[in-house]
Amino acid sequence: MSKYLFFLFSITMFSQQTEIQQYKVINTIDNVELRYYPPSIKAKVTSKNNFSKLFKYISGNNSDNTKIAMTAPVYMTNKGSLNTMEFVLPVKYLEKNIILPKDNSIEVYKSKEGVFASITYGGYSNSNKVSENYRLLVNKLNEKNIPIISNRPIVLSYNSPYKVFNRRNEVLLEVVYRAN
Repeated sequence: MSKYLFFLFSITMFSQQTEIQQYKVINTIDNVELRYYPPSIKAKVTSKNNFSKLFKYISGNNSDNTKIAMTAPVYMTNKGSLNTMEFVLPVKYLEKNIILPKDNSIEVYKSKEGVFASITYGGYSNSNKVSENYRLLVNKLNEKNIPIISNRPIVLSYNSPYKVFNRRNEVLLEVVYRAN
């Protein structure tokens, strides 16, 4: 019986459709994609309980007591000992209908458009995988003379922690890119 319940739980978790943040691939260089990201509405927090705070916000701890659908990816950056996590809100949320958080440590804002270089890797993310993929990404950009705007990597995670197989993670760097 427990195997059957686990199977049903797994099917439910893995079959849910998650809205993915929109972007346009403008060039591919080996295993690196150059992408244009239009502005989007994001919620971010820099604290020890990043995920918990953001999850509470989308679960209804907001000005409208409204549940907001989870999207992918989740953005993560580190600056020294500070960790920042960002959720991209569903595309239906615009500046005019932003739902404000009740927790004042959460900032909801409109991101700037930009071009980012991306490298993808699988499995569960960890600091070694981030460092290795960051190094590969920087080397490829330097090899192709593509200027990097910020050397701080942005780590993207696309999957629920419960998903075991076919996980998708990425390292992004903002770049200056003009197609020839």
